[in-house]
Order: sequence, then C-alpha cells, then structure tokens
Amino acid sequence: MDDDGTRGARGSSADRVPGPALPPPPTTPPRVPAPAAGPRPGATPVEQHPTRPGPASPAEQPVPGAPVDAWLRTPRPPQEPGVWRYGYTPPPPEEPEGVSNRSLLVGALISLLSALLLWSLWRNGYLPYRLVPLKLFTPGEWWNPGTSGGPRTIEGSDALTVYEAILFGLLAYGCGRIGNFSELFRRHVADRGQPFLALAAATAAGLTQLLVWKEALPAVRPVLVLVASVAGGEIYQSQTVVNVIYAVIAAAVLYPFARLGCWRELIAARRGAAAPAPDGTAAAPAAATSADQWPELRTAGWTDAADTLTAEVRTGRMNDVDVARLRHAWTLATRRPDRLAPLAEAVLRTGGAAALHPSGHRDLPRRGARHDVLTGQVRIGRCADDPHNPYVRRGTGLALEPALLGTSLLAVGPPGAGKTARLIRPVVEALALRALAGQAAVLAVGGAGAPLGPDDAFDVVVRLGHPGSAHDIDLYGGTTDPDEAAAVLAEGLVGDVGSLDSRRAATVLAQLLGPYRAAHGHFPSVPELRELLDGTPAALAGLRASLEAAGHHAMLRELDARSRQAGGPGDPAPALADRVALLDRPAFTGFFATGPDARPFSLRALGQHPLRVRVDLPERGHAEASRLLTRLLLAQFTAITAARTDTTLFACLVLDDATHAVTAETVRGIRRLRSVNAGAVLALRTVDDVPETLHTPLLGAVGCTAAFSGITTWDGKRFAEAWGKEWVETREVAQHTVFADQPFTRALHALRKLVTGKAVTTDAVTVRQVERERWSASELAYAVPAGHAVIRLATVEGEHAPPLLVHLDD
Repeated sequence: MDDDGTRGARGSSADRVPGPALPPPPTTPPRVPAPAAGPRPGATPVEQHPTRPGPASPAEQPVPGAPVDAWLRTPRPPQEPGVWRYGYTPPPPEEPEGVSNRSLLVGALISLLSALLLWSLWRNGYLPYRLVPLKLFTPGEWWNPGTSGGPRTIEGSDALTVYEAILFGLLAYGCGRIGNFSELFRRHVADRGQPFLALAAATAAGLTQLLVWKEALPAVRPVLVLVASVAGGEIYQSQTVVNVIYAVIAAAVLYPFARLGCWRELIAARRGAAAPAPDGTAAAPAAATSADQWPELRTAGWTDAADTLTAEVRTGRMNDVDVARLRHAWTLATRRPDRLAPLAEAVLRTGGAAALHPSGHRDLPRRGARHDVLTGQVRIGRCADDPHNPYVRRGTGLALEPALLGTSLLAVGPPGAGKTARLIRPVVEALALRALAGQAAVLAVGGAGAPLGPDDAFDVVVRLGHPGSAHDIDLYGGTTDPDEAAAVLAEGLVGDVGSLDSRRAATVLAQLLGPYRAAHGHFPSVPELRELLDGTPAALAGLRASLEAAGHHAMLRELDARSRQAGGPGDPAPALADRVALLDRPAFTGFFATGPDARPFSLRALGQHPLRVRVDLPERGHAEASRLLTRLLLAQFTAITAARTDTTLFACLVLDDATHAVTAETVRGIRRLRSVNAGAVLALRTVDDVPETLHTPLLGAVGCTAAFSGITTWDGKRFAEAWGKEWVETREVAQHTVFADQPFTRALHALRKLVTGKAVTTDAVTVRQVERERWSASELAYAVPAGHAVIRLATVEGEHAPPLLVHLDD
C-alpha cells in the first residue's frame, strides 16, 4: 500500500486522512499525508506496494474474462433479499406433484392397447348395434335389413367410410386424453429440447404418413368421399386435381407434427446463426441508452465525457471498480452542480483514472469471491435444493450487500465451520471494493494471522503489540470530551462484568480524564491512567498541583470527589485499574500513546473517508487484552457512527471473533446502526460467548443471522426461537383393519393374509394445517451438512427472506 511515508509513524487522525479524490485530480494519485511524529526506534516498515493504475483487472468476477461493456449490459433485475442479481433468470413455474414416469408409461400403454382392442372389435363386427347411430341419420334404402345389416348401395358404403373415420378420430382423442400422452410427450420428448424434439416429430410424421397411405389409418378414403359428395365424382377425371388433393392430405398430416417439433423455429434459428454479416459492415452497436455508453452523462449534456468513458470501457482500460467509482462520483457531483464541470474535465483528461481513491488503487491485488461491484453484492454460496427452501430460491445464488449488512449480521459456528474463509473474508473483500469506489468504509478486526486479506488490500494496518506496526489505536476514540471518552472506555474495560455498573465506571473515569486533560491538554497514557485509578499519591498530587497552578477549580472539585469515593464499597476503580493493567505490558510499550507528538489512528476517520482498515490483535499471547480491545473497538464504532451527521458513506465493522465483546450497551448501539447507514458483522463460536441475559436482545438486534454446520442443540434452540414458525400442511395416514361380514369376503381376506402375512387394512388420510418451527433445534444441529449454513436475511427497509440452507462457496 502506498501511503507516502506514513509507515514512519503509527497512526493518522481523522483530520489528516483525506476523503475520496474529487476532480480535478492532481497529476499523481493522491496519497495519505505523513503524520508529524517520526518512527519508533526498532520499528520495521511494512512492505510498500506500488499503485496499480491502468487496464481492467482480469479478475472480473461475475463472469471471469468477460469484457466490462458486456458486464455493464448484463441485466440485474430487482429481486428478493439475498438473491444474486447479476444475470439472474427466474426459475420455471413450480409444477404440481404429478404421477411417476412408471405410472405414466403404464397408463399410456394400457390406454393404447385398449384402443387397439376396441378398434379391432369394431372393424371385425364384434360390437353389436355399431351401425345404429349411422342408420338413424341416413336413408333406409342405403342399408340391408336388420340392426347389423351392412350397406346396400354405394352411398351407404361411402357413409360408412366417413362414419368409421369420425369414430376413429374420437377413439384416438379419447385414448390420448385417458393415457395422458401430452404429459408423456412433454417429459420425454419436449423437455429434451432441440434437435431431439424435431427429429422425434419427423420420425413420428414419417410413420404416420406410411400408415395413412397404406390405409391402416382411415384418412385418405374419407377425404376422397367427402370431396366427391361435395364437388361430384367427375372431379377425379383430372389427374392434377387428384394430385392436389393428395398433397393437401399429406400436408394436413405433417402440419401437427411440424407444430409439435417446432420445425419453423429451428429452421429460423439455424438460418440466423449461419447467416454471415454483410461485407464491410460491423456488428450492430448497442442501443444509445445501454449502460456501457453512460446514458446519465449524455442526458446531462456531457457527451464528450460519455464518449471518453465509453471508449475506455470498450478498449479494456477500465475495470468494474472504475465504473462503480465514476458512477458514484457523478451521483455526488449532481448534488452539487459546481462539481459537474471539474468532474467532466477530469474524465476528459484522465479517463477511467478520474476521481481516484485516496490510496490511488483501482482494484484489490486479488479476489477470492465473486463480486458485482455495480450493485455491491458478493456471492457467498448457492441455495440448496432442500424442502426447507422455497421453490423459487432453490439453486439461486445467495449474496450479501450493504442493504443487508446495514441490519448487522451474526454468524455462529464452531471452529473449522468456515466462518472466516467463507463469510467474513468475502464480506471484507466486498467492502474493500466498495471503499475503492468511494461508497464505504470498513474496519476488519481479527487475530494476528487471520485471513482477512493481504496488507496491500488495506489503507491502514494496525498490528497491536507488533514492533513493526506503522499505526496505533486511539483508546479514546479521537474525542476531546472527557465524558464521552469515559463512557466508551468504561464500556470497553468493564462492560462484560455483570456485577459492575458501567455508568459508575464511566463516572470514575470522567473524574480523572477531565482534570488530566484540563491540566495537560490531552488524555493520559495507559501507565498514567493506571496510576490514577490505583490512587497513587504521587500521581494524584502532581495532577492536583497542575490544576491549582492553572486555576481549574471545577476540575479540582472533580478530583476531590474521586478522592472521597476512592476505597468505598462498590468502587469500580480497582476493577478498572486491573483491566488497564492488561494494556500496560511490555509488549504494548509505545502503543496507545497520547500527547502532542502522538498520531494514533482514530475510528472517527471511518465516518468521513472511504478507508480500509485492518486491526490485528495479539490473541495468542494476550487473549484477555485482545478481548478488551475488541470490546473497546465495538463500543467506539457504535458510538462514533451514531453521532455522524453525514451518513452517505456506509460504515461497517467486521469482528472475526466477537467472544466476550458484546455488552448491553453495544447491543443497543448495534440496533441503532441501521438508521445511520452502518452495520456490524459479528462471528461467534457459540452464542454462549455472549452473556445469557443478552442472547435474546442480540438476536433481536441483528437483522441477518447465520447458523453454520456443527452448532449445538442449545444454539439451535435460540435460532429456532428467533426465526419463528410457519404454517405447513401435514398428512397423517392411519391404517384400520377391515372386518368382513360375508363368508366369501372373509375367505378372501383370510387367503390374502395367508399369502402376504398381513391383515387387510384401509388407509385413512387426514390433511390439516399446523404451525411448526421453520428449522428445529435438532435439524440445525444434525441436518445441516458440512460446508453449509442456514442464513436468514433482512434489509434496512424491512424486507426479509426466510432461513435458507446455503451451500457456501458454490
């Protein structure tokens, strides 16, 4: 990461970190300015990485290798929360549960054999009274006497021919309906697509033509008889007319098979694919309103800038982050018309490099997940084909975006379940891309060595307890108000102590921080704060002397009040001193510095600039201190984001391990994040890592929850209660023994029992609506396969999706 010398000093304040580069940009990419303080002796600078300007990254994720213009034109229809929108196509309508293929084939075969039997009996005269309906509507002199008498005249013979054709058509229609031949054709022929459909229809058409012209099917003679009865028999004296009639019959037989086989569509598709483009002409350009031609700039009248960006996109000199960044910059510029002209000039001068991120980077060094930077989505998996998932969600991609993370996310799963690699890392990566586009700020907190991303993917990397760390953390959150600093610091120090009131602890800290800042102009360092909390006489006497010399009488009263309360029952100062002692260790020497020369990184910068920050905690050697710092960062983040006045920038805190970091006050702060365009992502090994009194408030405060495979039934019970119930239809089958009254029936039942070994029973089916849990505790503990998670999502607008079983990284 290129920061122009900031490696030499640990930290940057909120006032010293620039926002996104706003046009017109400088000749070189803007950089983070160096703080005033020099490097600490022994500090080893972190490796610097050059800026990566230029062409589109080959890691274009939605479709690897696809051009940016095609990526821009890909549709992204609005969908339910969590649906991967890039190139989304809705599934076909759900089909009702039908009969099995075996039953379908057997039914069709039985229907066909029955029809053939009936037709054979008809043709051979075994059906009585078969000519009675025909004789009722024709003259009697056409027929021989008797109900079974045949035709006497030529007219009767012709009438019988037409009559047989009509009966054959009715028999064929009935056979097709009873045998469900349409469903059989759809399943085994039409669903296989082209060219099989066309070939099958052509084969059936050829066989039918053979049977028609061999007169196995009554079609030719009835047509000739009808034509002769209408036009007269003399018409057949012309061979041309006869040939025309034969051609019409052949076409009439072929027409239904051509419709079933979609011959016309197949021929048109083959011709369109084979037709070459005319010589000297290029492919038709995209529509003037296509996304890759920047219609918003053209509508506003900046045609030259739109043409420049269009050329940049089509020649591959822009990537997806450039597109998202410039679109966001244009949106911001439209709110302040005085910035439109500088932005257009910057685009004409530098093309896709306009409005760069302060780091000068245009992409991440590498990506491990599939991203759609235009919508801010990151795909984390695919909804499994499981009965728990709604039909429309089965097989669709599941993605996270700021609209979902704005409600905060809680992920619970045992070690090895994939929380970091399959959820936390993709989310951090997506937020980092969003930050490069000037739309988000991310703070990722994890243990040293946690795979949250490489160093050059972040603007600020804080390695607490590491001598090579170029940055530090401000324990007081960058505030100058003693009461505010005391409240946040008390929450971080003793917020997890249930027997200690954090408000009393905040009062104790305020009674010391206020006087110290009034006397020295800054808050105390960790060793000085520890001495004040321990009540060291020399430290208190020196502070009192400084206050008396400066005439701060109000602060002297605060210090006197602290002296009176010290050592009393329930005094939180000893507990605070013990917790501060966790940070007053040799490994942290030089960290958490205060004073005019110190420049620690302040979380307030996250609310003002699109920064990418990673904090590495020394979990292995200082587990308690790491938990304290995690709790402090969470408390600072919720307090700082809630006090923001400009909420256009999405701010997100990602905790790879939130064990013992959640307190009652931070739960209330998490609940307020969604109203200030911010969110938090918390990962836990078990819900029991949070105090029991906070289980229900925490699950109610977050809008998105994820239960990974391997959780216990106790954790599953809490998720099942939080996700609620749904109405389902149940079928209960009861078998009742049949008792026969008649001797013959009893004998049959006895014979059947002797053969099968079972009594004769009848099934009684009861269908009813019942309310059941969407996922039970046992199902969450034992029915979630490895590599899967059950995820429930909600947006800040109130939309929500049911808990979905997701195959991660699919």
